[in-house]
Amino acid sequence: MEYADAEEPLRAWSKVVKKAKWKNFGELRSVYGSVDVVGNCYVFNIRGNHYRLIASVSYDWTVMLICTVLTHKDYDRDQWKGDCRCDA
Repeated sequence: MEYADAEEPLRAWSKVVKKAKWKNFGELRSVYGSVDVVGNCYVFNIRGNHYRLIASVSYDWTVMLICTVLTHKDYDRDQWKGDCRCDA
């Protein structure tokens, strides 16, 4: 597997998110202090900033949808923004 080093950190992220009952960005940020908002998307650092997970969140904060997971290098190319309507 090409990016095997991302598997465990992604599983850990998923485990936390599945149990979360966040109601707003402040509550999300209290758990993930480095999360950023880019347009309509939330960008998480995975595995010490080696990867970026881009997600969208429903209006009522009950659903978080993973749009893509990228290497930091691919993230920096900014081609991902249209994939998840992050540029809206």
